Amino acid sequence: MKILFYDTKPYDRESFEKILDKYDGITVDFLKTDISGYTVNLSRGYDAVCVFVASQVNSNIIGRLAENGVKLILLRCAGYNNVDLACAEEKGITVMHVPAYSPEAVAEHALALAFAVNRHIHKAYIKVRENNFSLVGLTGINFRGKTAGIIGAGRIGSAMAEICHGIGMNVICHDNMRKEDLPFVRYVSLDELFAKSDLISLHCPLTKDTYHIIDLTAIEKMKNGVILVNTSRGALIGTEDLIKGIRMHKFSGVGLDVYEEEEDNVFENREDDILENSVTARLLSFPNVIVTSHQGFLTSEALEAISITTLENAKSFKEGRAIEQNIV
Repeated sequence: MKILFYDTKPYDRESFEKILDKYDGITVDFLKTDISGYTVNLSRGYDAVCVFVASQVNSNIIGRLAENGVKLILLRCAGYNNVDLACAEEKGITVMHVPAYSPEAVAEHALALAFAVNRHIHKAYIKVRENNFSLVGLTGINFRGKTAGIIGAGRIGSAMAEICHGIGMNVICHDNMRKEDLPFVRYVSLDELFAKSDLISLHCPLTKDTYHIIDLTAIEKMKNGVILVNTSRGALIGTEDLIKGIRMHKFSGVGLDVYEEEEDNVFENREDDILENSVTARLLSFPNVIVTSHQGFLTSEALEAISITTLENAKSFKEGRAIEQNIV
């Protein structure tokens, strides 16, 4: 079985090459470039392609993959909103993902963003480097005794709930599926979550129902001084409405590991470029906003789990065995 990896970074290649020798009959070639209309034909002669979270696998790409004989699309991530699943099913291409690699990795990054914006770590770091040891403008709040509102109680959301409970926060959650293994969580409506949360963290998938789940109407229902964190998918938040909310002084802090229109930036070094995307520039202009580059997954444990699950998916497909991770 031959697999072509698109959009691979050094840490991807290193984690996969560590375990490749355990998978007889599977060979891998790595490309730095992402899949696109220009690069899709490089898949000719391969049984599968492997893409990541920023790869746009639309109907045109899938049609050309099918023409090239590709039978399997491997996602080395949990989300799959970037793949046209209906088209893949129509073309007879199986799509498999990594539903759980290290939920704690993302949850811990979400809390790190919350801590950082709350205690103004980003501002304090810069001030001290410039020999400014004033504490003016650095006041935060104690999280202990405050309320964490978590939207989405899947693996990552559950991990976030456990961490918040562990530091003494009251935890409320909104999810259509209620998990019985989180006895300290109280499930509430979205409106109640917005009204009562001091910290709101997003951990739900991006669907037509959750698209812009955080809009101006939702923001207006939130407490003044709320902290908002998103480590899931950028389009869960309507960016224009978020900017309006920031200008209304609704938020004491916003931590974003994902944001709308991040595709051109995510995982890329653009330090010598002029940011043409005004959304990114505007977000970076606010002193109470921290933006990171979709790095919530980036721990050694998560990379190892992603590599193992991805290659196990490929192995199961090769052997014709049933597998839980197939989407279509």
